[in-house]
Amino acid sequence: MRRPSRQIMVGNVPVGGDAPVTVQTMTNTPTSDPRATIDQIRRCEEAGADIIRVSCPDVESTAALKQIVRASRVPIVADIHFHYKRALEAADAGAACLRINPGNIGSAERVNEVVNAAKANGCAIRIGVNAGSLEKDLLEKYGEPCPEALVESALDHIKLLQDRDFHEFKVAVKASDVFLAVAAYQQLAEAVDCPLHLGITEAGGFVGGTVKSAIGIGNLLWFGIGDTLRVSLSAEPEEEVRVGFEILKALGIRNRGVRVVSCPSCARQGFDVIRTVQALEERLTHIRTPMSLSVLGCVVNGPGEARETDIGITGGGNGKHMVYLSGVTDHHVQDADMIDHIIRLVEAKAAEIEAANEQPAVAAE
Repeated sequence: MRRPSRQIMVGNVPVGGDAPVTVQTMTNTPTSDPRATIDQIRRCEEAGADIIRVSCPDVESTAALKQIVRASRVPIVADIHFHYKRALEAADAGAACLRINPGNIGSAERVNEVVNAAKANGCAIRIGVNAGSLEKDLLEKYGEPCPEALVESALDHIKLLQDRDFHEFKVAVKASDVFLAVAAYQQLAEAVDCPLHLGITEAGGFVGGTVKSAIGIGNLLWFGIGDTLRVSLSAEPEEEVRVGFEILKALGIRNRGVRVVSCPSCARQGFDVIRTVQALEERLTHIRTPMSLSVLGCVVNGPGEARETDIGITGGGNGKHMVYLSGVTDHHVQDADMIDHIIRLVEAKAAEIEAANEQPAVAAE
């Protein structure tokens, strides 16, 4: 069961309550270069990002933010550290949300100014507590980053916002250590009713960071904790989005695009499974319709998996492979035509599903 939480709005995207768990990422282009940033935002939008964060470290960045916000199809979060005035400028520039870190934003008076700017501009706020930048007094109190320190930092900052009658906020308590982050989120989830933003911060490169994030974020989602997430990878932001959706798909929480079931391959394979799956995943990123595709190298598990997917292919002898449609054997395909053929089948199935989904909507009108 999902943890009950208040719902807030980040631009036109609901976060918390019964809203879908949203997937976020963050641009890595200079925000002061609006063209480069907007181009990267487009790639993230195509990958499925619901919300996109941009860093605003200087005046040039907040000056460019208005153009970026205008061009983006999804809400933009302004990432603010150290300089509270950048938050004021970002709010005026149209940011849907301000991400501030209680460990480095400054005095209560400065927080007050940020809250007033958020109220005046209809911005949400994300309180971003991070184990790597906890307040000095909490480090002295606890001796090191620990779940209790992260939660106390979050609760202190929540109180600052609530005392100013501001309630449109979500909270993150991130750490690069999976156990620390999960324990902190579990404690915070019991203490507050606001939406929680999940993440394992500084998780690492694509492979290692994906594994750490899947364990940490997946663990929390499994127990119903989490309303929005970012997978923090040393990889391009659109890859973060794809991994985020894969985590949600694996847990059956949210589906987007093609779910591929494929074997690790062995000497029995009738075609090069690894290269085939790589090619299919690269060429099917444009499919947004939820559907399933099985790619199995031989007949040991191939027919069984194919019965459970929309489209399936099982390797056969002499470069001749069996294609399954809706779990039923349908026809054969040769090696040379296989990848293009599967792509055409997936595109046709996606169009069929979309047409079927549109009919009830038209009837309702």
